[in-house]
Amino acid sequence: MSPKCSIVIRAYNEEKHIGRLLEGIVGQTLQDVEIILVDSGSTDATREIAQKYPVKIVDIKPEDFTFGRSLNLGIQAAAGDLIVITSAHCYPVRADWLERLLAPLDEPAVGASYGRQRGGESNQFSEHQWFAQYFPGNSVERQGHPFLHNANAAIRKSLWEEHSYNENLTGLEDLAWGSWAMEEGHAIAYIADAEVIHLHDETLGQVYNRYRREAIAMRQILPQSRFNLRYFLSLSGRMIFSDIGAALRQGIFLRQLGSIVWFRLMQYWGTYQGYRYSGKVDAQLHRQFYYPPGILSEKTSAGQGASLLAYSKPEGKSDLGSKSAGQ
Repeated sequence: MSPKCSIVIRAYNEEKHIGRLLEGIVGQTLQDVEIILVDSGSTDATREIAQKYPVKIVDIKPEDFTFGRSLNLGIQAAAGDLIVITSAHCYPVRADWLERLLAPLDEPAVGASYGRQRGGESNQFSEHQWFAQYFPGNSVERQGHPFLHNANAAIRKSLWEEHSYNENLTGLEDLAWGSWAMEEGHAIAYIADAEVIHLHDETLGQVYNRYRREAIAMRQILPQSRFNLRYFLSLSGRMIFSDIGAALRQGIFLRQLGSIVWFRLMQYWGTYQGYRYSGKVDAQLHRQFYYPPGILSEKTSAGQGASLLAYSKPEGKSDLGSKSAGQ
């Protein structure tokens, strides 16, 4: 008998967080689930921790990794009719997270749902503001745009069989899939009570890298979309001042000022540089975004010895918008 749902988790070196996510899953009120971990070459204790739980591990080689391909491999191995997708550095807030996330799919017209996200202690202040803006406290049964976020989402496997995730994108595969689903007449629901904590602890370079790759993906999805230097200046300035206002209201302005400035500058500078990218989108580029330098040579040696932007829509240039909170 097929499980109620299959949970697909993408992971690479997530020993710090994977246990908390798996504990949250096995403690859910909904127990009829299958857990699939798509591991893309972890060299830490991720796999050992996962093997302590009822988890099926699917491997993808670093040289084959793309965000879409890792999801497609996980879903291909899934037995459930409903697919829940989450990141290994997330964990559910409530014991009925799965029930609430899947509830909208009882309606045949709904093709996908996604839940609320908040950051933890390690997230930068500005990312907390992003979460608050784009994952609000009110649910939307039928939203009017294709925004969908695979850190905390559910889709019908039957729809994935019609249209799998784009394996060439450097990010935003969820947004591209949500756009297809809506064009085909399927609704997307946002469920505020289906909440996860989405953890990041990023350097300047990692923030820049994340938004750059998603900007490259947006150009792949919408070749006519634009993000020029004027957008960089106006959006980074606007959001810095918005975050400063929030920090002042919370009484933490001096403590957070540096973080606010550098996060927003890296966010929009990465976006700007991603839109300017004109090179080839190939396996090497995907590895550059997702893996640390030298990962393939390190693995080869080891074997011989034993990868919205801000979801801010630049003045109507894109109907899809842009987003990022990391996969």
